[in-house]
Parts: sequence; structure tokens; C-alpha cells
Amino acid sequence: MSDLSSLVTEQRNEHSMNLDQLSVEDCLKVINSEDQKVAEAVREALPAITEATVRISQKLKEGGRLFYVGAGTSGRLGYLDASECPPTFKTPPEMVQAIMAGGMAAFGKAKENAEDSESQGAADLKNEALTAKDTVIGIAASGRTPYVAGALKYAGKIGAYTVALSSNRKAEISAYAETAIEVVTGPEVLTGSTRMKAATGHKMVLNMISTAAMAQLGKVQENLMIDVHASNYKLMERAKRIIMDLTGTTYEQAAETLEQAHLKVKHSIVMIEAGISYEKADHYITLASGYAREAVRLAKQDKAG
Repeated sequence: MSDLSSLVTEQRNEHSMNLDQLSVEDCLKVINSEDQKVAEAVREALPAITEATVRISQKLKEGGRLFYVGAGTSGRLGYLDASECPPTFKTPPEMVQAIMAGGMAAFGKAKENAEDSESQGAADLKNEALTAKDTVIGIAASGRTPYVAGALKYAGKIGAYTVALSSNRKAEISAYAETAIEVVTGPEVLTGSTRMKAATGHKMVLNMISTAAMAQLGKVQENLMIDVHASNYKLMERAKRIIMDLTGTTYEQAAETLEQAHLKVKHSIVMIEAGISYEKADHYITLASGYAREAVRLAKQDKAG
């Protein structure tokens, strides 16, 4: 493993050398100024992010799973994104998962030494019965976390698609992945505290990958989440608004159709747009591989023919 001092994430930031002597306002201004550099760093990594997202989308279409693997803040970011996929896109819990060094116990209480074992990273993935259909994104700001390296090496041996997400150029974990995403956000305001810019950049990337991949799976129409899981009052109301926006129907009809469609927004849209029953909407959505626009087209085509 490389000397930590050579990593940009461990170097001192010249703009925050007097952090302890600044007023609260000036301290916050420095942090805000540095944070503005994160989006640019992500933009520079767009080619690699695009490559990864295209591959991941195809893997998910073929029934594969997506695993985020990390330690500490990196692991927590994986959990954050994975946990939001079921309510946002109505994905089954197994489709997007997170594996963290030290397990869920480390989510709320740091277990800093859990990241030091390569063999544990491999073992935790092995416990998930990883296959060549799956994808593993290893997340490590330093790019050298042993737990993540072990997971990526194991995934590569299995034939799964591997992605390394780091915050240093020529990161060591990049060598263990088919696609390397290096979001170089520079030295942190608080030296070595990669929960700051590095983590912000990585959260942006994970949000981008999951959102764009789900759009490719037909879970987005225009900029609306047509597979939202209407599991509470707020989400029920959002579901009705989505149906109204896409079909031009009334609130009352949107509510009635949503009930008939067993709270499935996509089915409601197809039912209204094509003028068909829930059962027929389900049939055409299956034929269209989950794409609502295509399901409506097929239904109308059959009606006309």
C-alpha cells in the first residue's frame, strides 16, 4: 500500500491553514468555497461515470444486482443510496445493496479497524453469492482501503463487473476494477477528513449512477418517478400528481385509478392513456419490458389493429 502522505486527500489545503483563527463566518466561507470545486471534479470524471452507468444499466436489465462496498463514510454513502432505491423506484431490496466493513453496526458507530482486512471484504461478498451477472462498486476516498480492494479482487475473479470510485489519481483500487472513477476533489479543508469534499463528490456520483440507471430501466418518464412506492400519505399524493401531470386527468380519476392499479403509478398511467384494465396494462408493461410509453403504444396499436 502506498504512503498516505502521497495522497492528495491527505495533503494540507493551502486555503485553510489558519482555520482555527477564523471567525465562524469566515470558516464557513472557506468550506463553501472549497465545496464549489466538487461539482467540477465530478464533471471531469463524467466519461468514466458514463461508462460505468451504461454497463450497470445493462447488468440490471439482465437481472443482475448492484453492490456498493465501502468502509466508514464510504460505506455509509453506499447504504444511503441503496436504501433510497426501493421507495424511489420500487426496486426489490436485493437489486441495489450496500456492504460495509464492520456490518450495519458500523453505520452508526465507527469501527475504524474494520477496513484493514482484504479477506473480510472478499468474504462479505462471497456471503452474498455474487455471480458474473452482478456489479460491484468499491468506494474508497483514499483509493487504498484493504477491505474494498479485497472485495474488488474477489468480484473480478467471479467475473462480476467492477467499478472503483476514489478521490485520488492512479488510485490503487483502480487497478482492480474494469472501470475507474477518480473524482479528485483535492485536499480537504480539515486535513484528511474525507467525509467532506471527497464524500460529497462520491455521493453525487452514486446518485447519478442509480438515477440514470433506473431511467434506463423505464422507472422514469420525463423527470417523474413513475415507479415511486406510494407507501405513505406524502408519496400517495406525489403519485397522484405524477399521474395527473402525465395523463392530464383529474385528481379524482388519478386517485381512483391508483386504487384500481394497487397503488402502481406506471400501471395507472397506462390504464388511463390506453383506456384499458389493470390486467391489460400489466400485460403490456411486461411486453414493453417496463417502459410505460411503449406499453401505451402497444396497447393502442392492438386496439387499432
